[in-house]
Amino acid sequence: MDRSDVIKLVSYTETQDQYGVWKTTETKKQVFCQVDSITRQEFFEAGRNGLSPEYKFIMFDGDYNGEKTVEYKGKQYGIYRVYRNRTDSIELYAERKGRGESNG
Repeated sequence: MDRSDVIKLVSYTETQDQYGVWKTTETKKQVFCQVDSITRQEFFEAGRNGLSPEYKFIMFDGDYNGEKTVEYKGKQYGIYRVYRNRTDSIELYAERKGRGESNG
């Protein structure tokens, strides 16, 4: 597989401080991947379910630990579908998070 691009897998951990206040910590892990466009069929099927798919990220299966968010070129995308191949790769289908909001 051509691993010609880089994404960051984003995970979140919630911890409670000594005063009982919950705090969310964001952790990013950089991985190599191949970035593909969404096919027409994928776009149509996801759209029927209220989703707006933008990218398919193909990467080494061992790098993925169930993250629900990926960062690509400074923007965050929600992972709405995961497909594991019979090889050592995995496909992550993603849609843009926070449409209409500033990702600053």
